[in-house]
Parts: sequence; C-alpha cells; structure tokens
Amino acid sequence: MKYASTFSALLQAFFTDRLMGQRNASPHTIAAYRDTFRLLFAYTTKHLGKIPSELMLTDLDCDLICAFLDYAEQSRKNTARSRNARLAAIHSFFRYVSYQLPEHSLLIQRVLAIPGKKYERAPVDYLSMEEVRFLLEAPDRNFYTGRRDHALLLLTIQTGLRVSELVSLNCSDVSLSTGANVRCLGKGRKARCTPLTRSTVTVIKTWLKERAGLEAEPLFPNIRGGRLSTDGVQFILAKHVATARQQCASLKEKRISPHVLRHTAAMNLLHSGVGTASIALWLGHEGLETVNMYVEADITAKINILAKTTEPEIRTKRFRPDDTLLAFLNAL
Repeated sequence: MKYASTFSALLQAFFTDRLMGQRNASPHTIAAYRDTFRLLFAYTTKHLGKIPSELMLTDLDCDLICAFLDYAEQSRKNTARSRNARLAAIHSFFRYVSYQLPEHSLLIQRVLAIPGKKYERAPVDYLSMEEVRFLLEAPDRNFYTGRRDHALLLLTIQTGLRVSELVSLNCSDVSLSTGANVRCLGKGRKARCTPLTRSTVTVIKTWLKERAGLEAEPLFPNIRGGRLSTDGVQFILAKHVATARQQCASLKEKRISPHVLRHTAAMNLLHSGVGTASIALWLGHEGLETVNMYVEADITAKINILAKTTEPEIRTKRFRPDDTLLAFLNAL
C-alpha cells in the first residue's frame, strides 16, 4: 500500500501496520518506540515551530535527528545506551519508510547512516549475601504492605525475574506443589518456568493465603488492588534500600535498581558453581554472550584463578640512601 508523504500518515502506518500487524511487536517495544517519538515531537515543536501533525518527512533530516540525539544525551542526561535505543527506534521507522517512499532514498540513507555511540561497559552491580539479608529485613512485616514487599523482594532475588516480568505475574502463575515454580512470559515472548527454593515457597504460600486473590489477579497488587507498575516497584525498592542503608554501610556506595536484584540472582548462581549455559537458561537470555558480564564481574573467581598461578621469582634489594655529600652533588 502506498501512503501519503506526510509524516503523520507514515508514522501511524508504521505503528499499526508494521509493528502491530506485520511484526506483532511486544507492548514494551511499542511503548519504547512511542516514547522516542514523543520526545522527538517535543524537540521539533520547540526548534521548528511545527506541531507534530504538521511535520513532513523532509523536516526530519539527518541534521535534525543528530541534534535531537545530542539534546537527549546532554540536556535530558540520557546515557549513551539510552541514546542508542532512541536511535534504534528512529532507524526502524526510516527502514519502513524506505519501502514506502523510495523517492526519498537519499534522506533515508543519511539518517540510517547515523551510527550508534560507543560507551564504556562498567562491571555489573550486585548485592552480597549480607546486603541481601539487610534488604530483606527492611520491610516492616507487621503491616500488609511490608509482607507484600518482603515476598516481592525475595522472589525477585531468588528467581532473577525482570521487573516487567514481575509486575505481570498473576496469582495463577505460581505453583507451590511438588516442583514449586513460577511461570512468566519474558523478553521476546519466551515463556519460562523458574523453580523456587523452600524458603521462597514458604513466604509465597503465606502471602498467597493472605492475598486471597483470584487466578487472573496480580500476584503483587498496589494499594488500590490493581497491578503494580515498574515505577511502583522502583519506589518500593528505593524505600527499603534507604532503610537497609542505615544498618549496612556498603549499601550506601551502591546504586540499586530492580535490575541489580536480577544481577544478584545471577551472581548467586555463579558463586554456587552453576555454568553459564544454565544461568542463561535460568534468566531467559538469548545467548551466552550476555552471561559473560557476570563472569567478568566475579572478583571471587578471579582471586581463585590468581591463587592457582605461579609467581615469578623476583630478587628484592634493600634501598640504601646515598652518602649525604654525594646526594648534595647529585642534586646540583
């Protein structure tokens, strides 16, 4: 189908026909692309003086896209990784436009030639078992929300679920009979089943009895009984991290997000001697390459490797200062 050259018609077709119809993209992908174009609209409205529905494809040239990406990184303080995610959404749209409007191939090629930005990959952050203990003790279990938060944090740390997977859990997704497990629909619409430890089963069983929810209701509801948002989980975590920091000094040096709890689960498996292939399967990763970051961050394994090496023989020589008169002459 041939679409009009207006940006409005092209963008609507991109979301409805391309992403939803042809690719059956996940809600997370659609939301990420949507947010990118929302930010782009705000930028073009300010710098071009046009509302989004008045934009033409030719308005979105290479120079404007580059300026928008710089704005996102410098003014909005986006990381290089976030900048690359914005660029990926724009590239996807322009690849779609290349099939619809080949007469704009020069403009499209220039935009598609904008490279992603390289960035330093810092070692992953994770919590030690002592830090985990203080964090799990932070929720006040004398209250309903404290018991909910304790169960939520324990399940996340033990299973390594992504925050999006966590908030999507329903009461029916947990099986506490023989072979207790939790089932989730992960990234790329991959369903997976993660076993639960005895301590986690005990806590979740108690929570489900108190929760008394229907099968299709969220496992961890908000205060209104609805589904927690990812921001809600971040708020809950930040609140209990602040409490735990009063008892554990090492937590003050760490920036803790829900994804750090996922890293903690991976590192716990690694320290227990689980292979990288099994860790990738447990966390629902696409390949082994992603799991390598846990191996690189494991200082304990590196220390063990160092202990097995043979040190070269080095003769040490005691330092003797020069004679005071020679020292005077050498200083001239």
